[in-house]
Amino acid sequence: MDISTFRAFRSRNYRLYFAGQSISLIGTWMQKTAVSWVIYTLTHSTFMLGLTLFASQFPSFMLSLFGGVVSDRYNRFRVLLSTQVASMIQATLLAVLILFKHYAVWEILTLSVILGAINAFDVPARQSLVYEMIEDKQDLPNALALNSSMVNLSRLIGPAIAGFVLETWGDGFCFVLNAVSFIAVLGSLLMMRLPKYVKQVHNKNVFGELKEGLSYLKRTPSISFVIMMLGLISLLVLPFSTLIPYYAREVFKGNATTFGVIDSVIGLGAFSGAIFLASLKAGSNLKKILSINTLIFGIGLVLFSHENTYWLALVFATIAGFGMMSQITISNTLIQTSVEPAMRGRVISFYAMAFFGLQPVGGLLVGSVSKWIGAPDTILFEGIAALGIGLLHMRYLRKEKLKQKDNVMAVEEQHLQTVN
Repeated sequence: MDISTFRAFRSRNYRLYFAGQSISLIGTWMQKTAVSWVIYTLTHSTFMLGLTLFASQFPSFMLSLFGGVVSDRYNRFRVLLSTQVASMIQATLLAVLILFKHYAVWEILTLSVILGAINAFDVPARQSLVYEMIEDKQDLPNALALNSSMVNLSRLIGPAIAGFVLETWGDGFCFVLNAVSFIAVLGSLLMMRLPKYVKQVHNKNVFGELKEGLSYLKRTPSISFVIMMLGLISLLVLPFSTLIPYYAREVFKGNATTFGVIDSVIGLGAFSGAIFLASLKAGSNLKKILSINTLIFGIGLVLFSHENTYWLALVFATIAGFGMMSQITISNTLIQTSVEPAMRGRVISFYAMAFFGLQPVGGLLVGSVSKWIGAPDTILFEGIAALGIGLLHMRYLRKEKLKQKDNVMAVEEQHLQTVN
């Protein structure tokens, strides 16, 4: 790893963003871990774990397209500031609810739905704003890879801390720490010096702009294919994480700490993958790396699914985490580096819909299937699905390469005819 791995830090605004988000995301992962543990402790149901994921992310699926339009129409900085304040209020309400010990599953699910609705507007604004934070646009792929390293380092640290806090001080303290963590991200946003916002004239209404975004995707199949692959992964593979509490409690006969450790090693693998991406040289074939890492993701899940030896299961979970990370990071990078600036918010909203929106549907599917065939076989089939998607992606890349080769030959042939 050399200094170029962190070249995006040359931009002051991005340094502030990275620092604030790092602290806030640790709190977010602590909350996610605590919510899963509280729900499973109350219900002992893998289906309820899937329903919790559905409640927290399905609103993003329903509203993310409108979130993309808002990001393109209005000041992205103010939109992001508003969503972070709203997230802090949601986290505070959840902390108060848990601390007073008078809560039911439906109350936690309701607050999860509210957070999902907030994220529908937060994600397009936040992802689009990263572009404006970077002074040298050539550093954008590096910034997006560092974003993933931040998210996955938080996933590594957050669940581990959550497991310790759950055992030592109880679930309420986990939620309090998450609420407090938003102070860091709000402070970093207020310290930024972004270019002055120039209001754009919009002749179309909201639905007209949504239609324009769809038309743009139809004209750019390279972007729409990436979003389609991410959608399949989100629906069929990524919800494997909802079954981790089952492995911690039933397979390895552990407690909240065991759950935190398994979640953390998945984060370790993902963090390693993000650093690998950040270290890539400019011009690397990201599409090829994405297809290979999808296969690695599938192999990791297949090996993890029926493994009863704890340390070996941790190794396989780490491998799965490494492959999983590319789905999010490379897809985002390919979109951000090729989409037209005026379309960035709307296209990212389609990305968010595929990533966040289809996961909750997959969570319900995984929760239901696991009750029928068991959690180990469910994760085995998720791994097989990842292998199939990776092979499908490789097939597409071969076709794309042949098409490009045919186009080059056609141009050369036309040139020779012109010369003759």
